[in-house]
Amino acid sequence: MLDRVFTALADPTRRAILARLSSGEATVGELAEPFQMSRPAVSKHLDVLQRAGLVHRVADGRVNRCHLDGEPLRDAMQWMETYRTFWEGQLDALARYFDAEDGG
Repeated sequence: MLDRVFTALADPTRRAILARLSSGEATVGELAEPFQMSRPAVSKHLDVLQRAGLVHRVADGRVNRCHLDGEPLRDAMQWMETYRTFWEGQLDALARYFDAEDGG
């Protein structure tokens, strides 16, 4: 599932859609408004987000309402947190090395 989340986040249009949905649900038409693309094109982006578990669409008559599900983002953040700790340790070691070189 992480691969799908990162694939979904790799596109700026999809990130913008998620940012919009973070403030509340929206229809496909409302999500398409700020972009120079058709509703079917936005719908394809929503398909990618939906496969990643980040967006859920609910049919409301002829309109689809979309809302954000942040749980997959939490999983991705936890995965990245492991590597943040690793890289901070590596950078701290590098800083200690340069401090020792400057003092020696």
